Amino acid sequence: MMAFIARRVLIMIPTLFVISIITFVIIQLPPGDYLTTLAANLAQSGETADEALLSSLRAQYGLDKPFYVQYLKWISGVVVGDFGQSFTLNKPVNELIWEKLGITVAVTFVAILFTWIIALPIGIYSATHQYKFSDNLFTLLGFIGISTPPFSLALLLMWASFQYFHANVGGLFSEQFVNAPWSWAKVLDFLEHIWIPVFLLSIEGTAGLIRQVRANLLDQLEMPYVVTARAKGLSEWRLLLKYPVRLAINPLVSTVGWMLPQLVSGSVIVAMVLGLPMTGPMFLRALMEQDMYLAGSFVMLLSVLTVVGTLISDILLAWLDPRIRYGRTTS
Repeated sequence: MMAFIARRVLIMIPTLFVISIITFVIIQLPPGDYLTTLAANLAQSGETADEALLSSLRAQYGLDKPFYVQYLKWISGVVVGDFGQSFTLNKPVNELIWEKLGITVAVTFVAILFTWIIALPIGIYSATHQYKFSDNLFTLLGFIGISTPPFSLALLLMWASFQYFHANVGGLFSEQFVNAPWSWAKVLDFLEHIWIPVFLLSIEGTAGLIRQVRANLLDQLEMPYVVTARAKGLSEWRLLLKYPVRLAINPLVSTVGWMLPQLVSGSVIVAMVLGLPMTGPMFLRALMEQDMYLAGSFVMLLSVLTVVGTLISDILLAWLDPRIRYGRTTS
């Protein structure tokens, strides 16, 4: 196992290098650059961009340099932890990301944890009570949860809370704590406001995970080893938790590689609708305004988390399923 982990870590280095090149190419694909977008925005507002100023800014940001020079400047900074300067916000990218990263990770982590805590027992219960009233009820609720876009539910929730309760469910803090320094009072206020975003971010994933757990467990319950274990007198719950459940969640463990990037990206549209101070809206704005250092740093961070998450998934799969063995194959 240790040899497998070492090989995977070594493979991660060239993989991330290739990803960084592809990332920078994709960021540069749209025609023009940040200053082109800036000039277009000024033209739409009726102002005229000063060409001399644009040329000066292009030289200042290094946008007049060839592609490979811009890439080497960016990647050399990334290696030492310097992600460059945001063109739009005129602040270091590191500072901008870390400003919102903590809140984003907290909200998304609680949403993922909530998803698993709710979905696993319901999925197991549905599989062991197939076609009963409770199973049909959870199936109906699951289909509703999967088919309902979270952002539309957020809009409906905001309208209902304002219409009937004269309350605003947007944001993560009360008005007096928005710009206040962190304190126990602000933490408690954050915990009071976090549950509506957590509910909206987790409802779709919870519904889908329930369906996956149910389907995987039903497949395992039809396996011959389950019949044999029952014939030997093994209790139903001990049999269920010791073998079928462990094998049924194998496909779900492999999704850890997708969950880690969610801790950073979150749900962009839900965050925009509710006015949440998360990284998703900032990432979208950077892409739209061609702020290449900020957008590229986000993509690179998500890529690193995906690669690390995939490694964690493989390790967990080997631990959960003894049939999985990593090592050299012998002929």
